[in-house]
Amino acid sequence: MKKIFGSVLLFACLHSIGQKPIPIIFDTDIAPDYDDVGAMALLHAFADQGEVTILATVSCNAFETTVPTLSVLNTYFNRPGILIGVTKSVNPNMACGQEWAQAIIKDYPHSLKSNGEAPDAVQVYRKVLAAAQDHSVTIVSVGFFTNLANLLLSKPDHYSDLDGKTLVTKKVKQLVSMAARLNIGDTAGYEFNVKIDPDASMKVFREWPTPVTISGFEIGEKILTGIRLINNESIQRSPVKDAFRIALAKDHNTAGRNSWDETAVWVAVRGAEPFFGIRRLSLDVMPDGKNVLIPGDKFKWLTFREKPEEIGKAIELLMMHQPKSL
Repeated sequence: MKKIFGSVLLFACLHSIGQKPIPIIFDTDIAPDYDDVGAMALLHAFADQGEVTILATVSCNAFETTVPTLSVLNTYFNRPGILIGVTKSVNPNMACGQEWAQAIIKDYPHSLKSNGEAPDAVQVYRKVLAAAQDHSVTIVSVGFFTNLANLLLSKPDHYSDLDGKTLVTKKVKQLVSMAARLNIGDTAGYEFNVKIDPDASMKVFREWPTPVTISGFEIGEKILTGIRLINNESIQRSPVKDAFRIALAKDHNTAGRNSWDETAVWVAVRGAEPFFGIRRLSLDVMPDGKNVLIPGDKFKWLTFREKPEEIGKAIELLMMHQPKSL
């Protein structure tokens, strides 16, 4: 499929007339990488355009900056009241080595100053899902599967008399995840989000009860964003821009960051077409975190229909979205 750049940007700005906002819970490991920041920018841009209702933002990573970072970004986009949760497990605990998170936490307003101020992510999931309409919620997972596995294992509580798996089956419409990797020839692969908590990944891949769409490593790897964002002089003060500016500089990266997490948000809201195709397949996870192709068609697996650079232009346009005026 061929498009001129202008038509790609036009598509990036359109949303279906009369479409009801999609209720989304966003689950992220926000710290070891900064494509999560771009994904959150997309999420808030879609919300400002009436395409999304952000029900909650939760962290599957115990590193100390995760809750304050979520608070910074939700506050910047004028949604400081969005529910925030975090895993209460000691691990996974993946640091922000480039220190972009520490920088934006220092420089931008936020109400939650530590992970201890946020409830357990599974409690947030159960509270939000119990109150949602049946088969309505889209979960976007761009980190480890820790929270989702714990949700499946959760017991009835004061939010719902349903166990976790039954609650998910009743309330969740779909799971869209950035995860997994298939090497050339469909051979097994290792991917960060799957490998970090392999037991959780194994449980979700084997037992998740709703439709699942996966944006594999090979998709985001080829879509580069961030350079136009940091060079946009009309954006003067933005934690999104600052996160990319700091991290790209520390990486000595002049080409742009791989857009793994942004693709999951895009597809969760806009669907696969016209940028992506769908291949049906099934995957399993081994105890060491390796994902392997197995017979079946349980998952929708993204493939390319458009050139990665054209998809990147559309994604980055939304990454440059500025907060909607109050």
